[in-house]
Amino acid sequence: MSETLRTTADAVGRRVARYVRQHPFAVSLSALLVITGLSFGTLWGRRPIGLGVSPLVLGRERQWWTPLTSLLVPNSWGGLLLALLLALTLLAYAERLMGTLRVVVSFLVTGVLGVLLGVGIQSLAWSWGQVWARIDARGVVFDPSIGILGAILAGSAYAPALYRRRIRLLGLSLLVTFTLYGGDADSVYRLLAALAGLLLGVVLTSGTPRPAAYRSSYRETRTLIAAMVAVTGLGPLIVLLTGVGIGPLAPVVAGLRGVDISGIADACARNNASAHCVAGVTTAFAAGTGVVLMSLVPLLLSLIAAWGLRSGRRAAWFLAIGVNAVMALLTGISVAVHSLKETTDVVEIDRQFPGFSVLAILIPVGMCILLALTHRRFAVRASRRAARRFALTIGIAFLVLTTTNMILVTAVSRSPSFWSSLGTTLRRFLPTIIGRPGSHTPLTGFALVLHRDVGAVFWIVFAVAMIGLLLGRSRKTVEDAERFRAQLRETDGGTLGFLGTWEGTEHWFTRDGRGAVAYRVVNDIAIAVADPVCTPGDAAQTVRGFLDFCDANAWTPVFYSTHEEFRPVFRALGWRDISVAEETVVPLDRFELTGKVWTKVRQPYNRGQRDGLTTLWTTWEKLPAGLVAQLDALSEQWIAEKALPEMRFTLGGVEELKDPDVEILLAIGPQGELQAVTSWMPVWREGELIGRTLDFMRRADGAMPGVMEFAIASAALHMKEQGLAVMSLSGAPLAQTVDGSADAEGDTITRLLGWLSRVLEPAYGFASLLRYKGKFNPEYRPMYLFYADNSQLPAIGLAIGRAYLPDASPAEYVALARSLAG
Repeated sequence: MSETLRTTADAVGRRVARYVRQHPFAVSLSALLVITGLSFGTLWGRRPIGLGVSPLVLGRERQWWTPLTSLLVPNSWGGLLLALLLALTLLAYAERLMGTLRVVVSFLVTGVLGVLLGVGIQSLAWSWGQVWARIDARGVVFDPSIGILGAILAGSAYAPALYRRRIRLLGLSLLVTFTLYGGDADSVYRLLAALAGLLLGVVLTSGTPRPAAYRSSYRETRTLIAAMVAVTGLGPLIVLLTGVGIGPLAPVVAGLRGVDISGIADACARNNASAHCVAGVTTAFAAGTGVVLMSLVPLLLSLIAAWGLRSGRRAAWFLAIGVNAVMALLTGISVAVHSLKETTDVVEIDRQFPGFSVLAILIPVGMCILLALTHRRFAVRASRRAARRFALTIGIAFLVLTTTNMILVTAVSRSPSFWSSLGTTLRRFLPTIIGRPGSHTPLTGFALVLHRDVGAVFWIVFAVAMIGLLLGRSRKTVEDAERFRAQLRETDGGTLGFLGTWEGTEHWFTRDGRGAVAYRVVNDIAIAVADPVCTPGDAAQTVRGFLDFCDANAWTPVFYSTHEEFRPVFRALGWRDISVAEETVVPLDRFELTGKVWTKVRQPYNRGQRDGLTTLWTTWEKLPAGLVAQLDALSEQWIAEKALPEMRFTLGGVEELKDPDVEILLAIGPQGELQAVTSWMPVWREGELIGRTLDFMRRADGAMPGVMEFAIASAALHMKEQGLAVMSLSGAPLAQTVDGSADAEGDTITRLLGWLSRVLEPAYGFASLLRYKGKFNPEYRPMYLFYADNSQLPAIGLAIGRAYLPDASPAEYVALARSLAG
């Protein structure tokens, strides 16, 4: 045990040492932050004079060094953890991309520049009477993340296009959100440093040759739009979690508990802000549980819409349009009403935040315009059944809740009026807007709770129903299945193309009808099964068309169990490949039962003839009832004895035998007992049947030793008599005779697949099956997994695993674990 621990410790030590050598600045900065935080006591709330940035002190006492020292001292435990997380991950990545010297320069330049610009803007805002400037002006800023974020954004210029977009999108979205809603000085400084980092990155890479820029894919566009929709909805949550709400859009957030409104109001007064600031900010927050919940409705619906937009859902697009349009309308109405009444509520807030009213309206309006311009990216529609279920659910919920609440309002009203009760009720369904305090009602107990929270209850029902709508997908039609089968006959789908006709598989076709792809969608991974169905000259066009189709539907495309002939097509696209199995193919013109190499097949075949075994080549429809019953019993017995999850996907069962194009060969004993069964899928090429592929294999307990060799040899002889060219014994998942090729980045996953093959061997025997098929002297044809990005491999692996075991029960998983363990 001690030796094992020592070996593990040595391995960990080597990895740590290698990490330190590769990222000296990220590690050194992290260590420095820990030391300064402990030494100066900032982790416990101390604010040492002369180290942090304070706009008033910097301007009056000329402490020129503080913009630098403020980047080297964390302000709290939370700030330290954030800085360490950013430094040891994204900053380390930036250092690896741009080099240590450049990342040091980027940290210092962007950090100091972000602080100086922030102080200048804050000082200017002070003279304008801005609330956030006056509240934070006397505070001291210690924030290493300012320079770290600037360096990360500068380093993004060196990243590949995909990761460059992701870093910038995520980083700027979050920084803008915190600035608009939180509004504290740290948020402003971070955003300015990040913008400076973007510019510095452009300068540093100005002389570096870069590949041509391509338009963003549907997926990237949807990601961008979804993030922006989420940004407009995350503001309330930021105010709630941070307790800071002094940004330009913070007054939009009404009724959130956890925000220290009295503290903000006191700060307004202490810093000589207008007395109306206190009243304006205070009236922006109404009391009551219902108001709190309703304030979160835009957040909830925006996040649901963003989730759906990421998947290209049209229903989510309508939801995002609706949320932003309603918020713009309600904000505009609120501003107009208060302006007409000449109250101080919004007018004074607008004076404290110049242009706030316009900004609060233009942001949701701008989102609506952006969504309208990109509507083609969100074309995935729910089925009609799912849409009807959604409409019925929210319709019933609205009627029941509205009617109940109107009855309660009418019952306690001194002068009941239908329209008055209706107006009071409908207002409960709208989010609280600035200056709209909760109304007083004599209701008590459950009636009060229902009246106060009726709107929140409705929107919770709406949210649940919307999630159900977004999860629903349309099923393939019978016409598509028949069209695919016809396409398979007329062109070329390879020896495994018939897998695409199985239940659960969907189909895509090229516009000219010359190509098709069979696929399954699992966890938003579109797994194309076997080879594309097309003529060799149309392979590239078919593959590219399917990739565009997956992109439009927000799926990650992969090709699984695809033959080597398509490798040049994927290599031209920059895709990677991993050998995941080998198909065993027997050219029938070489199939003989003479000679030494055929001894292992000839002996059981001859024994079967001596023992009186006969064969029946037939289809399911032509099987006698007695043999159907025996076949069902044989299959059920085989599954029961395994006590393991039955694998599906590329491994057929009894249901696949029932296809009229699948032929079955039975080995029948002298007493009429069924000893073995094999099924053979057709292989077509340009309208001609050229061979068959083995799928279903079962042998009965007590059957003659070598009965499967007898059955397969009999099938081969039968096919040879029919004039067919090839007999495929199919492949075994994760089983290969040689190591699969992979590039350096794919070597790890290749080793993982090899390990997985060894682990699963006791349970499913894939490697043993491949060795068994070697008796028939086949040609080995490697089959590949083609994919675009190594980062997708974990999700792809999970999706393929779920495709193979879609319906396994907990008990079956336990059985599988026991089998693997021993």
